[in-house]
Amino acid sequence: MKTLLRPGLAYCLLFSGLLFSWLFVGCASRSRVNWESRIGNFSYDQAVAEKGPPDKSTRLNDGSTVAEWFIKHGSSFSFGVGTGFYSGGSAMGVGQTIGTVPSGEYLRLTFGSDGKLTRWERVRH
Repeated sequence: MKTLLRPGLAYCLLFSGLLFSWLFVGCASRSRVNWESRIGNFSYDQAVAEKGPPDKSTRLNDGSTVAEWFIKHGSSFSFGVGTGFYSGGSAMGVGQTIGTVPSGEYLRLTFGSDGKLTRWERVRH
């Protein structure tokens, strides 16, 4: 009886198929949340249950709550310069690093005194 594929080729094809599937399953993105549709219907407790505790939150005088959740790091840039010398078995060096302030993107949700979402925005710090 003749075989259609050699065993080595069959394993190679199987491995390639599994690797291909694994790569594309890992690249699947989550659906984006429509925050506009949640205004008036989404509570602070639901937000905490879905996103975890906020990174920052404060209660305002009117009874509303403003809370921020970290989304992603922003870009930053830094570089360093230095100099040093060696003499008689001893060494000394100094350097200085200069960079931009690290930034990030946050989701800011505002909840009314009744605990329902009234406003949302993405902010950078």
